[in-house]
Amino acid sequence: MNVHNWMQANPITIPSDTLVSEAKRMLSDNNLHALPVVDQGRLRGLVTRANMLRMGHFVLRTQSTDEFNFFVNRLKVRDVMVRNPAVMRSDDSMVDCLAKGRALGVAQFPVMEGERVVGIISANEIFQLAAHCLGAWERRGGVTLAPLRLGPGVLGRIAAVAESAGAVLQAIYPVGRSDSEEDAADAEKMVILRFRVAVVDEVISALEAAGFPVLEQDTIQQAA
Repeated sequence: MNVHNWMQANPITIPSDTLVSEAKRMLSDNNLHALPVVDQGRLRGLVTRANMLRMGHFVLRTQSTDEFNFFVNRLKVRDVMVRNPAVMRSDDSMVDCLAKGRALGVAQFPVMEGERVVGIISANEIFQLAAHCLGAWERRGGVTLAPLRLGPGVLGRIAAVAESAGAVLQAIYPVGRSDSEEDAADAEKMVILRFRVAVVDEVISALEAAGFPVLEQDTIQQAA
């Protein structure tokens, strides 16, 4: 999964001499979380909706006419933007994007091809990716198996048991809760199955009979 396939392509950009009040309006009107700041085709910075909101609230709390007028009529994006923001490349993987965002505490990245801004990848897109993995937008359901230690052939056996009970598998993936790569390698993991089936109880019974206890069940959405 590459960033290119999940990013917001052709993002709105602004020059550095844009008024902060105008940038705030653009973020709000277009329901955006960030605007890349681009001068003469080169990325100069990034302004975020969260920062604009915090700044606006600060000005309102001061109850100062001078502060408000400065904010609305004089303060420029170049005065408040994040300079030299962290970026992703369009051919980077989503795994790299998640790792970099976590390491830096960053919720959005401009996406680059060479020196050109071609997209934005943010927490919104990560949410969309998670929703697709979970089948939130599709008419399917599934089960989550209790944590187990994975070894050679375990996922294959789980898939075979589910399919033998009539499930048409759409996705199967393990999910752990470890905070480090070292711990994650050895940790027990829950296994999430997403499938279509007429009678989900038959799949649950087959899995549990095979030694794979079901931790929770998602409602199967039937086609209209």
